[in-house]
Amino acid sequence: MSNQCSLRKAPSLDSITGFLNHCSQWKNLGPIKKLHAHLLRTGLLFSSLNFLAELIRSYASCHKDNLQNFLKCMNPGNPLPFNIILSDFNRNGLAFNALKTFSFMHINGVPMDTYTLCSSLAASSSIRNVRFGQQVHALVAKSGWSSSVFVGSALIDLYAKLLVIEDAEAMFDEIPAKNTVCANALLSGYGEAKMWLEGLELVLKMPALNLDYDHFTLSAILHACAGLSAIKVGIQVHAHLIRTLYDVEKDVFLKSSLIEMYGKCGVVGKAWKVFNLAGVRRGECQGDVVLWTSMLGVYGRNGYFEEVVQLYQEMLKEGIKPDEVAFVTVLSACGHTGQVNLGVKFFESMTRDFGLFPGQEHYSCLIDLLCRAGQLDRAWKLVNGTLYKGHGSCSVSMWGALLSACQDCGNIELGKLAAQKALELDPQNVGVYVILSNLYAKFGMWNEIEKLRLLMKERGLKKEIGCSWIEVT
Repeated sequence: MSNQCSLRKAPSLDSITGFLNHCSQWKNLGPIKKLHAHLLRTGLLFSSLNFLAELIRSYASCHKDNLQNFLKCMNPGNPLPFNIILSDFNRNGLAFNALKTFSFMHINGVPMDTYTLCSSLAASSSIRNVRFGQQVHALVAKSGWSSSVFVGSALIDLYAKLLVIEDAEAMFDEIPAKNTVCANALLSGYGEAKMWLEGLELVLKMPALNLDYDHFTLSAILHACAGLSAIKVGIQVHAHLIRTLYDVEKDVFLKSSLIEMYGKCGVVGKAWKVFNLAGVRRGECQGDVVLWTSMLGVYGRNGYFEEVVQLYQEMLKEGIKPDEVAFVTVLSACGHTGQVNLGVKFFESMTRDFGLFPGQEHYSCLIDLLCRAGQLDRAWKLVNGTLYKGHGSCSVSMWGALLSACQDCGNIELGKLAAQKALELDPQNVGVYVILSNLYAKFGMWNEIEKLRLLMKERGLKKEIGCSWIEVT
């Protein structure tokens, strides 16, 4: 009797989603077909397009041919179900299936609108397929959607994320009625490409284009100021924030951008003031870990290593759960302050206390920590896989840390082995050649140095010239 009642009761979207996700995870097609039949019999399948989207995603997850077969059963004259399916695929990280759905729509003459085109462009950027995006761009131009600011913004976002900056700029210039969203998309591309000056120039043009600054725009300006060490412009942006944004205290990412801007410009005191004013030390701010991590990064970048450890311990007392980025900064600080046991303790706490799995950056910091303390044998065991087993392969930075320590300690044999392993992973890494050359020079091995120079010349490698720069006031 209870089973009959449960069948009469319409299932919720959450219950269907949970059931289908479980079936998809185990590639179990049988229960999906039974649910499909039940939804058809009861008439529930088309009562909600979300039911249909979830069902199609589950079929596609179990077998790639199921997607095409299911799409063929749909009415090609109604684009709405197709758009919902596109959105569902994108939302669940199935960008390739979204592109297959878009291709089906194009081949079978399903009407397309801005939502269809924007979703397909978003999927193209997710799988980093600029060629498919360019094909969509050609379709956009032929079908007359080029003047749409929404499609144009999606195209700019695609080219910006894939660092095809010239095409992003050209698309921005072509949009007749621009808005802040398309400007922000181009700003994001400039930031990813570290084209800080071009980003600031675009920001200065925005008032003439009747475009307002939003929180993303202001955050992008602060990142550009940090990249250029333009502290004067950064201070002006900070003043603008105080004057114009009544809710600046609620925007974690803007405050984080301010902290990082001051930190990268070397003004640690100002960064600390912003951090204190944010209220994170009194538990008054949402998303506290972002700001704590930003302040840890400021201290670490500017050589305040003891302060890093102190702030991290205060962070734990406040009940803030650290993330992977925070651990990289803290482990590096322990290495610079010689606190080996404390660093190992923090490293072990990642998995034990916080459920985080160390990555290559964390292992590199731990190896550097051991090497700085002269514990080369312990570092060798770690980098050679004895303790790193099951966590992936060793990285160039790990072998590089060991090589650098061998240079400091004068261990020629272990240094040569570390350099060999590093160059096997990255034969074009100039830094490895330089450290190995310095190690040879320490022992007066001039013939070996000459061989290294010839090898670098054969591979077309040159030592990069170091530089540093500040804003002149």
